[in-house]
This record gives sequence, structure tokens and C-alpha cells, in this order.
Amino acid sequence: MAVVVTNANAPAFEAKMTVYVFICVMIAAVGGLIFGYDIGISGGVTAMDDFLKEFFPAVWERKRHVHENNYCKYDNQFLQLFTSSLYLAALVASFVASAICSKLGRKPTMQFASIFFLIGVGLTAGAVNLVMLIIGRLFLGFGVGFGNQAVPLFLSEIAPAQLRGGLNIVFQLMVTIGILIANIVNYFTATVHPHGWRIALGGAGIPAVILLFGSLLIIETPTSLIERNKNEEGKEALRKIRGVDDINDEYESIVHACDIARQVKDPYRKLLKPASRPPLVIGMLLQFFQQFTGINAIMFYAPVLFQTVGFGSNAALLSAVVTGSINVLSTFVGIYLVDRTGRRFLLLQSSVHMLICHLIIGSILAKDLGVTGTLGKAQALVVVIFVCVYVMGFAWSWGPLGWLIPSETFPLETRSAGFAVAVSCNMFFTFLIAQAFLSMLCGMRYGIFFFFAGWIIVMGLFALFFIPETKGIAIDDMRESVWKPHWFWKRYMLAEDDHPDVEKRSA
Repeated sequence: MAVVVTNANAPAFEAKMTVYVFICVMIAAVGGLIFGYDIGISGGVTAMDDFLKEFFPAVWERKRHVHENNYCKYDNQFLQLFTSSLYLAALVASFVASAICSKLGRKPTMQFASIFFLIGVGLTAGAVNLVMLIIGRLFLGFGVGFGNQAVPLFLSEIAPAQLRGGLNIVFQLMVTIGILIANIVNYFTATVHPHGWRIALGGAGIPAVILLFGSLLIIETPTSLIERNKNEEGKEALRKIRGVDDINDEYESIVHACDIARQVKDPYRKLLKPASRPPLVIGMLLQFFQQFTGINAIMFYAPVLFQTVGFGSNAALLSAVVTGSINVLSTFVGIYLVDRTGRRFLLLQSSVHMLICHLIIGSILAKDLGVTGTLGKAQALVVVIFVCVYVMGFAWSWGPLGWLIPSETFPLETRSAGFAVAVSCNMFFTFLIAQAFLSMLCGMRYGIFFFFAGWIIVMGLFALFFIPETKGIAIDDMRESVWKPHWFWKRYMLAEDDHPDVEKRSA
């Protein structure tokens, strides 16, 4: 399939969607599969009695109490630390990964990620005490930080501009598949006593091995090669991934972007300049908003949530498998629509969509679920349905676009550093939600859904007024085609034009 990449201010770049690019995309996106598997496996494992008895006996005793509090039975800071420690480590690792991405390339960064994943899997699945368990989670966090830094950049840089949205969302698709696989594994290992939780945690080793050896087959991105003065290799790589002979215009565009990038000695300092503000602010706020949709609160603890509304342990895991399947299928909708309807339409539509779901779920819990007892079957079924409808909206919008938009909007000179800031923000806010959610659920009860509904209103308004459309625009042409014409962000471009401050390398 051939496409011609064009916009109002740039030359056309011809490209084909080659089989090789498809293979590279699928292998690299396995990093997302590991991330998703971890999100899904954490909630299931923390609901398993054998795991709780081994590491969190106080929670296990509280859980089996006859008149347990529906909202507080899992409220334990150390239990939440099991989940959230990974994201704290990923926050720190993303900055290290940014430097490695720039110095060594996207491909070696993914290989480092797979090695960290394998070490973490060994420690968590073989844990004999809480310290070993948490250290293993920290290594998994290093893997997440490296993988989430490198994979979206890799996908955005090898994709033709007209297909960039759909190909980049393959990362989020793999995240959703990882969540689904984890939910299925949780469902079957919950009945394997006493070591079902070890099997569940150890399962992450399979995609880690696939990423490690699969990354040997993929190509480094032309941008990364040219950025590191490997121009001829970069040109050949570009010809290989585009599938056409006439790649000179795109090659010259990348070389020009790299020449500008080399003039910047400190990309993090450059991020503080006015011209960097639009992608930086949007990139950071997208991560905040992505987490404050409430999605990870539901997906981390989906089994816990379904138990809270009255399902038994196995029924809760089965329900989580259903939501995971919907998550995967809905991400395909995003892949289909993102390069057709554009990014803004999906963000705005889903904001209304998710707001309605939160309000309905919160209202049912407020009316019908007390501190003890369960929901009636009819009310519980309605909650499950609206959780599924909610997941649909997130899966084709704020989920994938939270990764896509920051990976495509930074100029090359700040791309790795800017995306590192976005990844670290994502990990920080994920850590915050993971560490606080069960305590918030205990304290706020049904009000937590109204809390997230309020943030969805804020993010919808932000998308409406401040997020420009980037559909079909070449990745190195965002400044001219996106930021300069925008009613608000253009002032930062004009300020930079009026007061240029390009950091030159010292002689």
C-alpha cells in the first residue's frame, strides 16, 4: 500500500506500508504487551488468598471477616506499594532511558528494557519475602520506563505520516492485549493452590523473551541513525522502511532536523524555551488526564472492584476478562479512526462518553451499595455494563492518544527529552493513583466516581480549546503546520522567532 505524505507547508514524502515495517511495529509493540500484562496481573494477584496470606496476612484476615467493609477491605499501604512501586521506578528510569535513546538508539533501549523485565519477573515470581517482591517490582519498573520511552518513539519515527496514528496505537493495542491475557491467567491460576500467584507473575517472562530476541530482527530508526552521524546507514534504513527509491526529500528533512538538534547542548534546558512549551504542556497534561480518567483505578483493581459490587472471587476475575476483551476490540476502533476522524474528535467524544458512565456508576453505588452487604443482581449487572462501556471510550481515545500525541509533536532536538518528561509524568500519576486508589475508595466510597467525573469535564474542555489536530502532518513539520497557526500556542512560536536563542556547540 502506497501513501503520499503531504501537508500545506512541506514537500510530499512517498512511502509504502511494507511487510518489514509491519513486523518491526509488532515486535516493538511487545513492550506494550508486557506493560499491559503487569497492569492486569497486579489486581488479580492482590485478590488471591494465597498471595495475601504469604505477604499481607492482615489484609487476608480483614478480607475474610464476615461483615467486611465493601470499600475498605483492601486498604493497605504495603499492598498498594506492591503495585505502585513499579511506576516509581519507571519514573526515574525514563530519564536514564532518554539519554540511552539519544546516545545508543531506540533499539538498544528496548533490549535493555527486556533484560530488566526478565530480572524483575525472576524476583517477583520467586519471592520469599516482601522485600524481594518489592525489589522485583522495581526492576519491572526499570523495564517499563525503558520500554515506554523507546517503543512509542520508535513507532512514530518508522511510520509514514499518514499512517502514524494507527501504527503508534498498536502500542496501546498491545497494552490492552496484555491486560486481557493477564485477566485470563488470573482467572485460571486463582484456583491453583498455593502457588498460582507465582505462575501469574512469572508469565510476564514470555513476552520479555520475545522482545529481547525479536529486537535483534528490527531496524534502528533512520532518525536515530542520522542523529548519531550514521547518515549512510540512516539513508539505507529509510529506503528499506519506505519501500520506495525516491526518499531524498524525506532524508534531507531528517538531516535538517538532526543538524538543528546537534546545536542543542542541553535538551532539557531547551524544553524550558517558549517554543517548547506547547508540546511540553500538552504532553504532561495528557499523562495527568489519562490517569485521572479513572481507567487504571478500574483496570488495576478490576477484580477488587467487581468483588466490591457483589460478585464472588472467580466471577470478579471472569468479569475482568470481559472488560479486557472489550478493551482490545475498542482499541481497534481507535486504530481505524485516528487517521480518519483525527485525534481531537476522539478525545472530545470520549470525554462525554466516559463522563456519563462515571455518573451512572457513582449514582448506583450511592443509592444501592452500603458499607456492608452487596448489590442486587440487577444493579450489579448495570455497573458491569457501564464499566464496559466506559472502557470502550477510554480504549479508543485517551488511552492510545496519551502516548501518540507526545511522541509525534516534539521536534527532534527535544524529542527524546520531551517524551521522557511525558513518560515520567505518566509513571508519577500512575504511581499516585495506584498508591492512593484503595485508600480513596475507602474514604470516598462511591464519591470516587464523581471525583473522576469532575476531572473528565476539565480534560474535555482542555482538549476542546488547547489540543490542535496533528493528523497526517509530518513529524518534523509540527512547528510550522500545528503550533504557529494555533490561536493560543502561536504566541510562544512568535516569542521564539522574535528572540531566538539557539544553543551553539562550543568550538
